[in-house]
Amino acid sequence: MTVDHPHSPLPDIPMNQTAPGRPWLLLGLLTTSLSLNLYMVTDRSPPAQSDMKASVGSQDVVPPATGSEPQPVKVPVDVMPASMSPDEAQGIQTASAAAVNTAGWQVLDQEVSHSLARTFASANSEHGGALSAVYSRLFHWDIDLRRDLRKGDRVRVAWKPTADGVEIVAASLKSGKLGTTLTAYRYQRKQDTYSSYWMKDGTEIARRLKESPLTDYEVVTSLLKDRPSHAGMDFKTPVGTPTLATRSGRVTRTNWNTRSNGNCVEIKFSDGTLAKYLHLSSTDVRAGQHVRAGDVIGASGNTGRSSGPHLHYQLNKGKRVLDPIDIHGTMSRSIAPGEQDAFRSHVARLDALLGNALARR
Repeated sequence: MTVDHPHSPLPDIPMNQTAPGRPWLLLGLLTTSLSLNLYMVTDRSPPAQSDMKASVGSQDVVPPATGSEPQPVKVPVDVMPASMSPDEAQGIQTASAAAVNTAGWQVLDQEVSHSLARTFASANSEHGGALSAVYSRLFHWDIDLRRDLRKGDRVRVAWKPTADGVEIVAASLKSGKLGTTLTAYRYQRKQDTYSSYWMKDGTEIARRLKESPLTDYEVVTSLLKDRPSHAGMDFKTPVGTPTLATRSGRVTRTNWNTRSNGNCVEIKFSDGTLAKYLHLSSTDVRAGQHVRAGDVIGASGNTGRSSGPHLHYQLNKGKRVLDPIDIHGTMSRSIAPGEQDAFRSHVARLDALLGNALARR
């Protein structure tokens, strides 16, 4: 028989029996213990954290570092499929920042104060040069960014660093000279090998030669008017891309001045114009051979004085250098009607991404 001591915290009750006359005490103790255990299991919420994010529209973004120079804003948005609807895209944009930071997209929003290169460099010293080079190719069909930029113009770009430099998914230029804002959205049509940049109405920004030395290429990296010292038009394309005669003519020579030109072909048109194809990986014609427009004359490459795989296409008549755009004419491609809905959804998502920079101002 056990005895309850006045100061004992718990009654000493054997496991196989209850305290005579006091069953309520045991039940109370068991109920208290069970409630305590349930509380400890269910109340496991983490401690409150300090508010380290600022809300921008429907998204959370990490505030830029303080300082005199404007900083790019890390936007929590990944590139969604082109077929996604605006509502679906908005739903993903409101997701947690942890899933978005892996995408690495940043929005840079900067007022032009000097040249394009210095504008980007002041906003991002590490990637400013690469950003300026890629950005300038987007709008060089509509404006000369070396001469026509004005103080107060505004550049906005959604970009991320890559192993090869930078990638731009969307951009805009508010131009005082043109009195409008140019926009560019990266998109790959279903039938295309490479993505391209398109206006909001579904028209491709870059013009295409009606008589082109390539049926497929990534981008035109240089126009004749871009650099006074550059005598041709450069097409970025992988090594081995079939290269075509733009017009019928006679092959006058191949593989001359190979230290600079690499493997190369020259064709003389009926009007005396000489077409030169430089930096080829191989040539498929010989001097004296007649070719027709569209015949394969070789394959693009990276030979000679070349900084990367591309085709240099040049036209000369006597001592004059001719612009391929003037000689061959250009055309603009469009998004097909059946793909317009997907394209508009893609543009809406990218507009939302670029809009975050506006919200920060």
